[in-house]
Amino acid sequence: MKNFSDYVFISPHRTAQKSPAPESDPKEVLKRMFRIHKSDDDQMLAFGWASVAVTENGEQIEDWQEDMIDPDVLEHAAYQFVELYREGGEMHERGGAAVLVESMVFTEKKMKSLGIPSGTLPVGWWIGFKVTDPDVWEKVKNGTYNMFSIEGEAERADV
Repeated sequence: MKNFSDYVFISPHRTAQKSPAPESDPKEVLKRMFRIHKSDDDQMLAFGWASVAVTENGEQIEDWQEDMIDPDVLEHAAYQFVELYREGGEMHERGGAAVLVESMVFTEKKMKSLGIPSGTLPVGWWIGFKVTDPDVWEKVKNGTYNMFSIEGEAERADV
């Protein structure tokens, strides 16, 4: 069985001065990227984490923009996306490249209800898209596009 940490890797944007490796300071905020974990060539489907707020070990994650998102805020944003948008774009430049076919925000409460033991999955938003643009699908298959990136607006607050 794979652990969540098998699916993430340290962001190349991490610098020694800004964010030491998690092993050096267990209280340090983790900065991670989330790869596309599963794809189905015949159906042009791609699945993975859109965003993770808290690792399975209880550590809050910092994204590439050095932002952290609280689980309840992530859950609300995910519901708004599913209700109002459901469209996947290409590199935040254009829409119409994919359509959402799967979405689940894994919260502590939902995982408990589903019988998923604590510490098994992160608190985060899992998504799946049917890619509708053959050129974009080729880039998913060849690894050019190997992760999801969510776009949105928020007010920053110091932590």
